[in-house]
Amino acid sequence: MGMTDPLADMLARIRNASKAKHEKVDIPASILKSHVARILKDEGYIKNYKVIKDGKQGILRVYLKFEGDAKKQVIGGLKVLSKPGRRRYVGVDSIPSVLRGLGVTILSTSKGILTDREAQKMKVGGELLVSVW
Repeated sequence: MGMTDPLADMLARIRNASKAKHEKVDIPASILKSHVARILKDEGYIKNYKVIKDGKQGILRVYLKFEGDAKKQVIGGLKVLSKPGRRRYVGVDSIPSVLRGLGVTILSTSKGILTDREAQKMKVGGELLVSVW
């Protein structure tokens, strides 16, 4: 049986591993997931990621980031905005901000996978994918 929403599965795995204070989490790889992981790294929510070739689909290994000795989670929350049954598209003027700019919204645009700030700078809208704070 196939997975209906691979992006939601990725975010659930990251959320669960972060709450369990794991150092890393393995996710079935895809191009979309690696672009989302790149943005999470660039925005400082994860330490690093790498794609491991296994002769099949590949594995995306995400290294999680924590603060301090108590291993406080850097990722406060992850939310899937667009689902297979209900896609959400927005124009450049109606891109939502997360926590008044403290979080980040990830969009799929004609210019690629971008953050809300990059999409507004390039003046493009697109499909809302994820919000992270």
